[in-house]
Amino acid sequence: MAKLRVGVLFGSRSVEHDVSIVTARQVMAALDRAKYDVVPIYITEEGRWLVGEALATAPLADFKRRAPTLPGVVEATLLPDPQRRALAAAGGKGFLGLGRAALPPLDVAFPCVHGTNGEDGTLQGLFELANLPYVGAGVTGAALGMDKIVMKAVFRDAGIPVVESRWFTRSEWLREKEGVLDRLEAALPYPMYVKPANLGSSVGISRADDRNGLEYAIEVALRYDRRILVEQGLTDIVEVNCAVLGNDTPEPSVCEQPARWQDLLSFEDKYLAGGKAKGMSGARRQIPAPIGDALTREVQRLAVAAFKAIDCAGIARVDTMVRLADGRVWVNEINTMPGSLAFYLWEPLGISFTALCDRLIALAFERHRERQERLTHYDNALLSHAGGQKVSGRI
Repeated sequence: MAKLRVGVLFGSRSVEHDVSIVTARQVMAALDRAKYDVVPIYITEEGRWLVGEALATAPLADFKRRAPTLPGVVEATLLPDPQRRALAAAGGKGFLGLGRAALPPLDVAFPCVHGTNGEDGTLQGLFELANLPYVGAGVTGAALGMDKIVMKAVFRDAGIPVVESRWFTRSEWLREKEGVLDRLEAALPYPMYVKPANLGSSVGISRADDRNGLEYAIEVALRYDRRILVEQGLTDIVEVNCAVLGNDTPEPSVCEQPARWQDLLSFEDKYLAGGKAKGMSGARRQIPAPIGDALTREVQRLAVAAFKAIDCAGIARVDTMVRLADGRVWVNEINTMPGSLAFYLWEPLGISFTALCDRLIALAFERHRERQERLTHYDNALLSHAGGQKVSGRI
């Protein structure tokens, strides 16, 4: 049986660029080389696409600087041509300077990109145009999962409990700063948590305990996005996370409780606690989360509900906040491409990282086969009826 060519994409124009490199390294190490030919595809911080085997093993310390000059690495791009599914090397004489001799076509894409320009539906849109099977959420699920403001609206509509919040735009802030602060203080008690609408890994998120702190936190968040979400801070809670795996019939993983909960988990708490090469898997945590069977089932139920609400696919990690005193659970967010793929939440269920990658690739093909059943053309007489007449008026 021929091996499948799996394009593992990572990096991209995202503040979570470095986290993506670590996740991709973990995935490439876990993929079964007896089944797959792995094609590393590194998207630089400037948006250049680089392809070459050396990208899978080069030292991480100076990876970003050395990547373009590694042996055998070429610049390429994915063509949005559904007949080719090909990576075309740059520098040729073909269309837009792309070489006509394309690299061998990919069988499936395995995006390991976190944050903007990768986890937000943009990369998934390119895969759709190329008619290429791909791991993870589709365009809609990825976009909804990235935008915290729209995500919360969808969750509310689905009856999923979320923390009280307000949001506003940069233009509102610039136009009437004091008015925005007044409205936030009238609606929400301190402490508040200020977040960019589209970002992950705790980047740009701050706690505000008074008006001065709130103003400062908003200025920080506005560096990362034009829309800002402000949430009510809850007290006496613990964070409990649960991964979800599947397409239309998803299943929950065991639950975890991050070992540290003070204000919020910082970028360093999440990715550097266990060493720079371990990513999210190195963070300190308790598995299973020590919250009892009933609360565990409730977190798992809400995680699956959140996954379905945004039409997610493949894998996700749903982060919740649990108040042990009264058993209340709020869904905080869904990560449609979680760091390290949250593989550590599946191992207690007997699913190794390698087996998890196999499942995700199988799910990618399952969703792709389903997409092929959609009609993309509709026979009609519109053009023949119009004939050579000049088209005007309403259609």
